[in-house]
Amino acid sequence: MKPRFFAALLAALMIFPLTGCEKSLLDKDDPVTLTFWHVYGEQSGSPMDELVDEFNRTVGAEKGVRVTVTGTSSASQIGAFLLQAQAGGSELPEMPDVFTCHIGDALALGAENLLDWNSLFTEGEREEFVSGFLADGTADGKLLVFPMSKSTHVLMLNGSAFDRFSAATGAQYSDLTTWEGFYQTAGAFYDYSGGKTFCALDYPLRAVELRTMEQGAEDFYTEDGWYDTDNAVFKEIWLEFARALVQGHIQMSDRYSNTQVMTGETISGIGSSAAILYYNDKVSYLDGTVEPMNLQVLPMPKTNGADALMTQAGVGLCAYKTDEKRAEAASLFVHWLTEPERNLDFVAETGYMPVRNGAFDAIEDYTDFPEPQQAYQNLYAALNTMRQEYTPVSEPRFSGYYGKVNALYDALREAQKAYPARLANGENMDELANETWTLLCSMG
Repeated sequence: MKPRFFAALLAALMIFPLTGCEKSLLDKDDPVTLTFWHVYGEQSGSPMDELVDEFNRTVGAEKGVRVTVTGTSSASQIGAFLLQAQAGGSELPEMPDVFTCHIGDALALGAENLLDWNSLFTEGEREEFVSGFLADGTADGKLLVFPMSKSTHVLMLNGSAFDRFSAATGAQYSDLTTWEGFYQTAGAFYDYSGGKTFCALDYPLRAVELRTMEQGAEDFYTEDGWYDTDNAVFKEIWLEFARALVQGHIQMSDRYSNTQVMTGETISGIGSSAAILYYNDKVSYLDGTVEPMNLQVLPMPKTNGADALMTQAGVGLCAYKTDEKRAEAASLFVHWLTEPERNLDFVAETGYMPVRNGAFDAIEDYTDFPEPQQAYQNLYAALNTMRQEYTPVSEPRFSGYYGKVNALYDALREAQKAYPARLANGENMDELANETWTLLCSMG
């Protein structure tokens, strides 16, 4: 992380507010050690590890708190590891004091076992954060998962290829503002390119959900945590996606669409904003041709004439409830981690969204992005537009939901291989689209 001026350090030392006139339990001559698990990179020198080192050298040393990283994992696996640690046992790792996880993981640990950040951040402090991000980590009025970074879904494009397409057909980036324009452009690109796919999607169900909600459908889930297949709006939005899929205009990504964009298999992908970390600055086509990527990033398409919605994803910070001294130490650490300038520096390295309004406001003038800087500037311009014009929506929390989603995606990846030949052999497009609907229904 970049060095900070001494004045900023002095300000940081004062960020932890005591409630009323309560005396601090912290003592620099008798420091408390917090164990910490996170998901921000297992490699040496990860951005989070650098922050922990900085905290220990500065505010932690001054106040009497030391943070030790005792575990790293992926966001999809950390919940299971936390449950194992909570169960205890001589062969299992000890439960960390502070950790990153999703709200579903936090609820599985038991809300009664976690600190409620509402009691450690004043109302005025909480108002400095994007309200929807706080709500995403809240259950039954308790703020269990404190936001440090959030990702959303955006449209990333090979700018070099799109510029040629634009010159030949008149297609514009502005056409991709809406889902209506997106699907029309995908079909036009397929015709222009002689049968090449326009876009690979990482999370098509989420796109369908958001478009369904934008069209006014409010309740299209069942008690079992799947979709109400009698909901006509949800079905039509799914079939819109499916018709484009079976025609080859779009496709399911292999898993992460950046791979298909970087090899020229498609010229665009819809996936996490954090995927920018995995984009190269050049496209290496399968025929050996290499050209600049000129990565362009656009907001997620929205429904024409409707209020725009965006997903919010990403882990947050939890603290296991033990004693008051550790609670104060955890509060100090989390206050420090989410300070506006520090938050902006961290997310700018990782492709996530800031969680403080002040950090979001500073993006326009930020100059310390990684290379290629223009790609990151394009990303954060898109994210700032979404922050101003879109409403964040939490992802589903149903038990077992994501297992069904992954099974559906695997089946669609397999099925899409045969669609071009089946269409060429005279099968009906709508019948093939309805096959995908039957597949979705079977997952419930």
